[in-house]
Formats: sequence, C-alpha cells, structure tokens
Amino acid sequence: MSIEKSIILILQENGRRRATNSTPFNPITGEGSIGDRFEFSIPDFPIPTQWLPVEMADEPFLKALQSAGSVKKLVKDTLGTTPTAETLDKVVEQFIRIRIKYDFPFWAALYVYIKNKGGGVDVLFRLNRAQRRLVARLERMRKAGKPIRLILLKARQWGGSTCIQLFMAWLQLVHEVGLNSLIIALQNKVSDEIKDMFDRMIKAYPVEMLHDIGDEYNKGEPKLVGVGKSGDIHRVPQRNCKIKIGSVERPDSCRGGDYNLVHLSEVGLWKTTEGKKPEDIVRSACTGVLYKPNTMIVYESTPNGVGNFFHREYLAAKAGSSQFEAMFVAWYEIEQYELEFHSEKEKKAFAEKLFANKDIAEIHNDREEPGKYLWRLWEYGATLEAINWYVVERSKFTNHGDMASEYPSDDIEAFTFSGRKVFSNEDIEQFRAACRPPRWVGEVYGRADEGEEALEGLRFKKEKDGQLYMWADVEKDGEEIVTDRYLVVVDVCKGHTKNADFADILVIDRLFMIDGEPPAVVAEWHGHIDMDKLAWKACQIAAYYNNALLVIESNTLETNNTKGEAEYILTLIHDVYGDQLYARKQSAEDIQQKLPKKYGFHTNTLTKKVVIYNLKTVLREHLYVEREKDCLNEYVTYVETDKGGYEAMEGYHDDRLMTRAIGLQICFKEMEMPRVVKMAQRTAGISQKVVSAATI
Repeated sequence: MSIEKSIILILQENGRRRATNSTPFNPITGEGSIGDRFEFSIPDFPIPTQWLPVEMADEPFLKALQSAGSVKKLVKDTLGTTPTAETLDKVVEQFIRIRIKYDFPFWAALYVYIKNKGGGVDVLFRLNRAQRRLVARLERMRKAGKPIRLILLKARQWGGSTCIQLFMAWLQLVHEVGLNSLIIALQNKVSDEIKDMFDRMIKAYPVEMLHDIGDEYNKGEPKLVGVGKSGDIHRVPQRNCKIKIGSVERPDSCRGGDYNLVHLSEVGLWKTTEGKKPEDIVRSACTGVLYKPNTMIVYESTPNGVGNFFHREYLAAKAGSSQFEAMFVAWYEIEQYELEFHSEKEKKAFAEKLFANKDIAEIHNDREEPGKYLWRLWEYGATLEAINWYVVERSKFTNHGDMASEYPSDDIEAFTFSGRKVFSNEDIEQFRAACRPPRWVGEVYGRADEGEEALEGLRFKKEKDGQLYMWADVEKDGEEIVTDRYLVVVDVCKGHTKNADFADILVIDRLFMIDGEPPAVVAEWHGHIDMDKLAWKACQIAAYYNNALLVIESNTLETNNTKGEAEYILTLIHDVYGDQLYARKQSAEDIQQKLPKKYGFHTNTLTKKVVIYNLKTVLREHLYVEREKDCLNEYVTYVETDKGGYEAMEGYHDDRLMTRAIGLQICFKEMEMPRVVKMAQRTAGISQKVVSAATI
C-alpha cells in the first residue's frame, strides 16, 4: 500500500472515530444512552418519542400505555375516568417513576443537581463519555443480578468519583429502602467534599420522589438529618438509609457495620504506616457487606506506583481471580483532552508525520515521546486531535513517568509515576501470564546450619512461614545426570532490619535449553538474614539442587564487612562447597603471581551496565520463564538515574531484579549448555567444567 493511500485511510478512520465519540446523547429522550434500547412513541406524551431500556418493555403500565396509543385514551378507556390536566399529570408521573428505576442517566439529568465545574449555579448531572462507560459497567453487573464489585483505575478530572457516589444515591433513593452507604477517602476534606456532593443533590431533590404515590408527606419535611454527635453519619428518613463518611486520617471512622454500599476513594494514595495498612481499613469497612444483589463496593484511584494494595487488587481483578472487576479509563477517552487543528492541511501533515515515525524509538529531548509511542496511541483508538493534545501537553513534563501518572494511556503504564524506566511495560507484561503461587513453601535443612555438616542430609521441609518458595523440586536420576543444569544466584541484603533491602537466593533451571526452550525460575528464597547465615543457606539450597553453580554477589559483603571478613566468608564456603562456587576470571598476571582466586560476582559500574543491558534483551525477547510476580514490580520501578546509573525508585527494591540480571548473564553468556551424562560415564572421569566470569 502506498504512503498516500495509508494517510487517506488514517484520515478516514479519524473521521469515523470522531463521529463515534460525538454520537448524540440525550438522557431525557434516551437517544444514544446506556444499554440496549427500543423506540417508544406516544403522540400526546410530553416527550412523544423516547428510547427506553429494553428491560422496561415488560412493565404492565408501559404495555397498557402502548396498547392505548395515547395518554388520553389510557385515562379514558383503561382507567375509566375523564382526562384532565391532573389525571394526565399522574400518568406522566407514574411513567417517570417507572423509568427512573431502569434509567440512571434519565434520573440524573432530571433530578440530580451538581456543582458547575466552571462556577455559577448548580447544574443537572449529564453524564460525559467516560462516565457513560463507567455506568454501563455498573449497570451490567446490576442487571445481571450480581453484587456490584469494581476496581476503577482512572485518569484525572472526568468525574469518576462523582459518578460512583451518585450511582450509589440512585440505589438508595430509587431502588431499595434501607440501603446504607459508607464513603472513605484519604483525607477528611476529601470525604467532606464527597459528602457535600450528596448534600447538594438531596437539597434539590423533590421530596415527593422520596415517597410512593399516594403517601402523605409535608413539603417542608427534612430530607437529611444527623445521626449521633460525630457529624459523620446522616440519614434520609423517607428512605430509612444512612450515609457515613470516613477518612484514612481517622481510621476509627472507617469501621463498617450494617452497610450495603461502600465507596473507597483514591485507594492508591493510601499509605502504610505503623498500625494502619490500607488492607486493614478496607477489610474493616467492607466485611459487613453481604455478597448479594444491590450491594456495591468500589475501589477507585488514580495510579500511584506498583506493589501497593491498590495495584495488587487491580491486577487480581484484571486476572479474574477476585470477586471484583477491573476497569481502566484512559486520558483519550475523556472529551476535554483534544486539541483541534487549525486546518485540514495541518491535520494531514500531522498524520503524515505520525505514520512516517511509527517505527522510530528514539527521542530528541526529554519533553517528547518517540514516534513509536505516538503510533501506539493511534492503535489504541485515540483520535489525531487527542494525540495532538498529548504532544503539546507532554512538553510540560521532563519524563514520561510524570505524564503517565497524570494521563495514563493504558493500565500498565498507569502505575509508573516517576523516573526514566529501564524496561518497557510491554516487555515486562509478557512475563505475567507464567507467574503463579509456589507449589511448596518451606526451608532446606542439613544436619547443621553451617560448616561441612550443613550440606549433609539435605532435605526440604514444608513450613507455613518458610521463606523458600518452590515452583519445581529438584530432579534426581540414579542412572544419568544433567551437567550445568541448575544455577543459584545470591543478592546479599544490606542489613537485616525490616526496612533494609532483602536478601534473595534465586534458582534457575536450564534443562530445557537443550531443546532450545528458555530457562525457568524454579525456586526463590527471600527475606532478611545476617550475611554469614545467608551464605550458608545459599550453599545448602545450591547443594540441594544437584550441587548447582553458586554465584554470590560479593560487593555488598565487601562494603558492609571489612574486605578480610568478606573474603573469609567466601573462602570458608569454598572450602566446603568446592569449585561450584563462582570465581572471577584471573588475569595472566594474577595467575603468574599465584594470587588466590576471588570468589563471588563483583557488581561495579561496568559489570552492572553489562548485566542490565543483557536483562533488557532477555525481557524484550522473552528468553526466560518468570514465576514470581513481585519481580515484575521491581522491573517496572527500575529507573535510570541522572548520572547514567541504574537504581530502584525511592521506596522500592531491586534484589529480585539483580539476581535475575546476574543469573541470566551467566546463564546465557558463560555457562556451558546442559548435557545429559550417564552416571557410568561420569564416574569414569567426565566432570563438570568450572565456570568463571570470562565474559565480563
């Protein structure tokens, strides 16, 4: 296809997308509104033609009105009374009461007043495009008779929190009597703002709509009254429902109870502090909510990094392993994020540039995105006008992470919030499918904790609180052995307090490389421990896995101990474990001077760049099998520093990452290919080759 033809197709597709995005939406008539609809026409009705939810079609009142063909005929022939202004109004009122139970956008546009974002008097709530997507998801669960459970990851400034709160109010005021709601936000002032939204709505809400037709009521009766002295709980007496507000700042205010609807706002920003974890607050708030129809729990938040409670719950919902559904709203799904072109000529030039640079991964400065990324936005479904806005807005930020935090394009990059990422999200995400819980959890034990007896009588013991996770146990065969099969890599912890970095012992199985398949993570020990004890534990695990090559990252030992102590620990291990302990390659001069071998992998500026560069290639080409999802979180939060180095983002770790980086370098660049050897041959003189750091 020619370039000119490609540009024509892009412009045509852009026109189609813009037309779809601007499809007429009239919540009063129902045209273009949420859900499946059917056309309903009554000539003398205030709205002669409406598009109603298909679920309304079986309503007896609607069938009678449709059969009569007019409101007057229904009053005269079916109800047997004279059509007057009063009787006609009662028919219309009955119709509206039925419709608002089925049609949230109609109810919101007819009765719900909210604050005008631009200032001035309050306005009726008319759903924008992103809000219609959200309500469609909530309605799909409600109409299916399912409890509503949603985790919403969102871009900013489109009214997601407002929409959730008012949907809960719709259930309380229209659907069932006695539905109590609980609202929890990060700060008191945010909770108050959400509550103010409810106050504003109920103040303008017609009191008669809180009663059934025929009920006696006082037009001046209170619609919202306080409960207790805290000021946190209010009640709508006509509907016998409570609205409680709480905040993370005041954990005691977050306790649930007899609540049916729970809205947890900006959960991603909730911090873990001493005695107060996000999951504890969520559990306290939601435990009393029964799993039945017309109950609702929504966690919503803008992104704030990976590995936290909100990130874990979103991933679980996305994977289908939670009772919650996951939903993401990207910036390009929000109407306001578009920038019009001054002319068709300018639009065509923009499309030409977009297409020409679609494979370019380089950038000229830190305030732009590569052409490959902008083309991906087009493939996601963004319009040219939206991408044009993105290019201009991106120039305000010095790195992609800051832009992604405010305006995420997909739910993967949404959780990236700062720094220049070393690994791409797409490369990382292809590993997630193979991640899974371990088959066994426990520890490896010998006859002693250190010394020669530590490697005698080795056995794996299942323990609930063990720190060794195993996805595959060691394989032993009495007739043959696979040389160079297992590789064990150790990242040494810097201290053993709860806030220190973790120690990590990684086991890689290289067996399937014989058939051209990738190596796989089969076990991992992760925790805090003294360095000398860590060395012996690693030695036990390596010996358990058929005397695997044992690689210990040594500069942490050398930094946190005196050099002599580090050498002593490694030499002691070597005296017991032998030449399967990794040693650095000696220079000709060192050999000539008969200098002792230096054991362990030394990570310096040069070797770190080498192993990280290799890891980038491994991730891009999907060259190994990962099992531990927390390792992927470390990949996501690993960044390049201003000085050209690499490190984990502040508050995150890289211990799992470093064992992979070192291990996969040695796995692919230094070790011999695994070979199947008969035990008779092996005892006849074939031995494993000692591997050293030849490449680096």
